[in-house]
Amino acid sequence: MKILEFHRDDAKDRVTVACADREVSVHSHCGYCRHCAGVRVGRRTIPTPQRQALSGVKRGANPDENLLNAAIMFNTLVRDGIAIECEDDAGEGFSSMYRH
Repeated sequence: MKILEFHRDDAKDRVTVACADREVSVHSHCGYCRHCAGVRVGRRTIPTPQRQALSGVKRGANPDENLLNAAIMFNTLVRDGIAIECEDDAGEGFSSMYRH
């Protein structure tokens, strides 16, 4: 498990991390990556809400509403957080959690 520190650009309202060999947006990549384990807020790591919502979809829950709520919660965690906990120890980079 590795920690990817946030790089905030307040002028562009953008948060990025160093993923594999490039800088990627936390909002459009990390929240939807199968390697994302959670957002570090202070000393705690809060699991990625999208993972929890996706497991609910597999059990037959309302997918649209649950995934939308998970994305909103992820954005809130990023706003308050300092880093992403990433399980990509092999350095593969972004891999969509929805394709597997």
